[in-house]
Amino acid sequence: MPQPCSTSLYVSTHKMLCISKHTLSFLFIILFFILAFFTTLHHYSTPIHHNKTSIFYFNTFLFSATNYTLSNYLRHLTIHPHLAGTQPSLDTALYVKSHFQSLNLQTHATNYTVLLSYPLFSSVTLHSANSSVHALKLSEPGLNGVVMPYHAYSPSGSVYGKPVFLNYGREKDYDVLGVHGVKVKGCIGIVRRDGGLSRNEVVEKAAERGVTAVLMFTDSEREFGGGVERGTVMNGLGDPLSPGWGGVENGEKLRIDDPLVMKRFPSITSLPISMMSAETILGSLGGAEMPYEWRKSMRFSTSGRVGPGPIMLNFTYQGERKMATVHNVFAVIKGSEEPDRFVLLGNHRDAWTYGAVDPNSGTAALLDIARRYALLMRLGWNPRRTIILCSWDAEEFGMIGSTEWVEQNLVNLGSKSVAYLNVDCAVQGPGFFPRTTPQFDDLLTEITKKVNDPDTDGTTLYERWTAANRGIKIQRLTAVDSDFSPFLHHAGVPSVDLYYGKDFPVYHTAFDSYDWMVNFGDPFFQRHVAVAGVWGLLALRLADDPILPFNYLSYAAELQDYTRMLSDLLEGSSISLRPITAATQQLAAAAKQILEEAKKLKEDEATDEHAALKRRMLNDRLMFAERGFLDAEGLQGRPWFKHMVYGPRNDGESELEFFPGIANAISRSSGLKSGEHNAAIQHEIWRVARAIQSAAHALKGELT
Repeated sequence: MPQPCSTSLYVSTHKMLCISKHTLSFLFIILFFILAFFTTLHHYSTPIHHNKTSIFYFNTFLFSATNYTLSNYLRHLTIHPHLAGTQPSLDTALYVKSHFQSLNLQTHATNYTVLLSYPLFSSVTLHSANSSVHALKLSEPGLNGVVMPYHAYSPSGSVYGKPVFLNYGREKDYDVLGVHGVKVKGCIGIVRRDGGLSRNEVVEKAAERGVTAVLMFTDSEREFGGGVERGTVMNGLGDPLSPGWGGVENGEKLRIDDPLVMKRFPSITSLPISMMSAETILGSLGGAEMPYEWRKSMRFSTSGRVGPGPIMLNFTYQGERKMATVHNVFAVIKGSEEPDRFVLLGNHRDAWTYGAVDPNSGTAALLDIARRYALLMRLGWNPRRTIILCSWDAEEFGMIGSTEWVEQNLVNLGSKSVAYLNVDCAVQGPGFFPRTTPQFDDLLTEITKKVNDPDTDGTTLYERWTAANRGIKIQRLTAVDSDFSPFLHHAGVPSVDLYYGKDFPVYHTAFDSYDWMVNFGDPFFQRHVAVAGVWGLLALRLADDPILPFNYLSYAAELQDYTRMLSDLLEGSSISLRPITAATQQLAAAAKQILEEAKKLKEDEATDEHAALKRRMLNDRLMFAERGFLDAEGLQGRPWFKHMVYGPRNDGESELEFFPGIANAISRSSGLKSGEHNAAIQHEIWRVARAIQSAAHALKGELT
């Protein structure tokens, strides 16, 4: 892949600057070793006081960060493309495992045999009215071992037809085309990302309307217009041959032609193309005039028409689905007092190409957290609860590695896991973008006050973050787009997902390389330092605080906001939201009660001989409350997803980004009579209310 001519000079300068910062950090570490030596001697024969010791270890964790080390990890991780199921991917797994072992951490790997999907051949040729033929370039220049652009699990096929522009492929886009008299049946759809729909939703909506194939492009920056966004079009998560159970070797597998398997795959062929190829096609269209709103948001010029035709496209894709072994790698730091309580930090390791941003900026941060935790252990630290560092495989194919592991360990995770902390693309660009379940809000805010902002000297991350958003802005885990999904949406584990930077123009392309990171994403790796700081401190607090730092009043307040928004949406109907309102009041009362209990327990700890047992009981209530939001039957049509507050909506265009069952009922029952429509929605409202009540009962810790 061609790179800027100044890259080598730039990287050399970059390393020199990093080394100077590394040297300064090293002096701080030496100072901490000296202080820690006397601290450790002082506490050898006496119980360690939590607060003093914790502050020391937290500060040591922060001061032991080095941007050079993070840069070095990322460089090693991204030397080669490492698509899941390939030898380079296994090499990357061995690199992570070797790193954990070199730190003397308890390390192991868990492997699964799963169905993956790879391309064999693709071509798209444009046939004009004068019989000229133009073959579109489908790959980036100089691939050097990068897999050709494709959609994983797309069926093979050959199609010849007129192209038609579908904009984002949403319902309202088809409505606009219909108003203009555009017939899409029998055509090849040209669709741009991202209008809020998954790739699978785009392709299936097109198939429902008789579109014969889909070509999908990303409207990216001109500099990277030759990049092509790879991705999966499978519906759902995990190995399609082992739905609901871990895909272990020699375990049960469904046949690939089983109806349960086949419904996971689209019914028509699709392929990603570059913005430049899309420009060639859209520049040749005739037919109806393109709506102004569509045209004004395009980054390139078009004919101003949507088609169909008059040109024809000849489109062929051939792929194969085959069994492959994927490798999850773990490092375990056993808890000293509560070894059966787990705090999990996870990041996926596999990449469509080099994966400098997605996902190995997060992998580099995970490796650095491991290094710093090992340093703390050498200074005498052991967490109260067990910490597990998780390196997932095959996330890009549909969160396969993490989903298989969650399904295999569902009982233990349900009864023992405190939290799951996910980082996927640690650094995409500027700006801090956290997503959490609401009980983390106070803890996350507190931790951002301890971490330096990477882009402004003398400023904390909290100050820059809140200034940019005019207050605290924490998004929720409604999407199904990373490895937190099986933990939260299926197992009910409280979860966090952290990003620095919202979007980046080389997503899933061959340009997602180490050079892009040092030239554009994070030249001095200070954003990597910031993400690792927040991620690592969150885990330290959750592993070491005697009482878990969860505040469910934030959850109750969020549910109240959701209810108000839902009320506005349903205004004028006879549907009642009283069940949710009453249940949320119960949750708020339980949340207030447990905070008061925690405060009293801290005050009485020195004189209460049963304090340790009472802490354990209280922590269990805080830990299990999130499980209350699960419903055993799951979402209608998608029963694997069981969370009633956060999860996927069947209609990605729904106005609700919460209460997925209610959102689905509103969309699903739109064609029913008024009474049936309202009854379907009311039933889902009761399901949400019962889930909130279950969470409230878990917080109270009492039987009804």
